[in-house]
Amino acid sequence: MEKYDAIIIGFGKGGKTLAGKLASVGKKVALIEKSDKMYGGTCINVGCIPSKSLVHHGIIGKAKNLQTFQEKYEWYKKSVREKKQLVESLREKNYAKLNQLPEVTIINGEASFLSEHQIEVLSTTGKKILEGDKIYINTGGTQIQPKIEGIQDNSFVYNSETLMNLEELPEHLSIIGGGYIGLEFASMYAEFGAKVTVFQDGETFVGREDRDIAEAIKEILEAKGVQFILGVSIEKVTAEEKQAVVQYSRQGKTYYQQAEAVLIATGRKANTQGLHVEKAGIQLTKRGAIKVNEKMQTNISHIFAMGDVTGGLQFTYTSLDDYRIIWSQLQGGNYTLEKRRNVPYSVFLTPAYARVGLNETEARKAGYDVKIMKMPTAMIPKAQVLQNTQGLLKAVVDEKTNKILGAMLLCEESYEMINIIKLAMDMDGDYIVLRDQIFTHPTMSEALNDLFSL
Repeated sequence: MEKYDAIIIGFGKGGKTLAGKLASVGKKVALIEKSDKMYGGTCINVGCIPSKSLVHHGIIGKAKNLQTFQEKYEWYKKSVREKKQLVESLREKNYAKLNQLPEVTIINGEASFLSEHQIEVLSTTGKKILEGDKIYINTGGTQIQPKIEGIQDNSFVYNSETLMNLEELPEHLSIIGGGYIGLEFASMYAEFGAKVTVFQDGETFVGREDRDIAEAIKEILEAKGVQFILGVSIEKVTAEEKQAVVQYSRQGKTYYQQAEAVLIATGRKANTQGLHVEKAGIQLTKRGAIKVNEKMQTNISHIFAMGDVTGGLQFTYTSLDDYRIIWSQLQGGNYTLEKRRNVPYSVFLTPAYARVGLNETEARKAGYDVKIMKMPTAMIPKAQVLQNTQGLLKAVVDEKTNKILGAMLLCEESYEMINIIKLAMDMDGDYIVLRDQIFTHPTMSEALNDLFSL
């Protein structure tokens, strides 16, 4: 039996960062990763990095003004290959960074608990048992597979990971799921020149956003040719010789939609499959995630969890912040989950959408007297320079205190701008701080002067 100061299950953002930090203080660490294609975690290999690479190439392809589908097809194939090269390069760098540390042992295999301190690892070379003083779970999330007839073993059906490895651009892509992942892929593939249809079971488009923001997003995507079919029930997906057929019902009628590819984008869940956490007595939430306290501890004090497996916000940067919480606890610090504030998120449409804090609907429901500030993206000089003036900016301010409650930015470079607003909110600054800030020109960020002057 091999003994370690720490066993980390999963090579994601939080896990890999913690492994390096523990090694820097002389701790003996075992880092277990099931797949040698996942060094670095979801973001680098099958999530934000490859998808943003394709978003970028899609925008470039559109700027090339490619005319025929064959031209678009060839550009898409080139883009996927370059995406794969980028991912492989980053994966190798992540592996090498930890593999060079004598205190870290990287083990390929599938981990499962035998007890509170013992982990069994199964690999192609056999089985080994590890014992750790502390154990950290960082196994990420996995795709939710809806119960739809015909999607299993259907060669035309993909998830977000497998679709990004498809080198043939589908003429028609059907997306089942109208959440942020589905919308991002809809925007991306529309930029490449595919015809895109998005199916959603609910009647309300992007239900967590204010209606003015949701309608602006929908309008932008529809202008790209994306078709939305809301309030549907997907009955089955049939594989034919050269395409799939999506059978769905709406308002009591049955319809059929043909597509060369069908993307299942119905969300993700915590990846605890095969861990056998019950053998260590680890508690799960009602949704099957690892239950943790404000210190990222499970109910077993020496076992921690971080990232998507805890069922919280599914962002690589929150996984990194989970690491910060754990490291703080190990060092006797006081940073906890309760002290995390104002986590922003971005959806990489074209233009991108970014948000932090409360929207108008949420703020009013919470009882705030609010001041709403809005401006169209077209008012921003840099948006004119970038030749994309679609969208709008919106901020919600507390009328009584002048504190920023939230912001929603639908514009180019919103994913950078939102961090400035988050910082102002974290520092408890009045909106006047951004209204009177000196920004360089021409930039998208200088629009915050105008937004907070309205």
